[in-house]
Amino acid sequence: MTSILPSSFSSAETMPDAAPRPVSLRIRDRLDAADVPYLANDNIADHLLDGELDQLEIEVAGKVRELLRSLVIDIDNDHNTEETAERVARMYLHEVFKGRYHEQPKIASFPNVKKLDEIYTVGPITVRSACSHHLVPILGNCWIGIKPGSRVIGLSKFTRVADWVFSRPHIQEEAVMILADEIERLCEPQGLAILVKAQHYCMKWRGVKEPQTSMVNSVVRGDFRRDPSLKAEFFELVKQQTALLTT
Repeated sequence: MTSILPSSFSSAETMPDAAPRPVSLRIRDRLDAADVPYLANDNIADHLLDGELDQLEIEVAGKVRELLRSLVIDIDNDHNTEETAERVARMYLHEVFKGRYHEQPKIASFPNVKKLDEIYTVGPITVRSACSHHLVPILGNCWIGIKPGSRVIGLSKFTRVADWVFSRPHIQEEAVMILADEIERLCEPQGLAILVKAQHYCMKWRGVKEPQTSMVNSVVRGDFRRDPSLKAEFFELVKQQTALLTT
């Protein structure tokens, strides 16, 4: 027997609502539409809508849960890993990779009223990052040298900016350049020098498993690049600050 549906019937009325697209896909679509890069060491905070970071945390926790299951870990019965997925999601989004998802800390700058032009260094600043290749820790110290320009910022603000920049997946060479860009934008110095010395757990913990190796790299800009004596003075001040740690 053939039944005829009422003309007012719509198949959509009997179909369940389509599941919403994962928040990560919605964010990526928005970034692509705006032609905004979202590489591992980029910050995307300006392109997140209210509530999306909370939604992303839930999504990431679900993905980590599946990763643990794929590693044949019984997260349903293992009391040690029962809530690991949620902990890892919070850690990535709000701690170790917070420099991707959170806005830059508020940094107030002030006019250089006294026309200060002698260089100074800040350090060692502890920096913590993760290798983009294996997502294992990079831990080290950073020194920042400044020849003041038109504006100055407080010493503690260098630590805040460094922490924000390094809290992303990185390779060290790029992290130093991104930090330099941010500091130049904040205080427009006449000269800027940055030195980073760090240990990479992709070499300490895996691979060649070399426990003592560290990587040292630097960037010099402005007067530090043009004047070799200023550059030498910066590295001498770093040497003195390093010596204080061992006395």
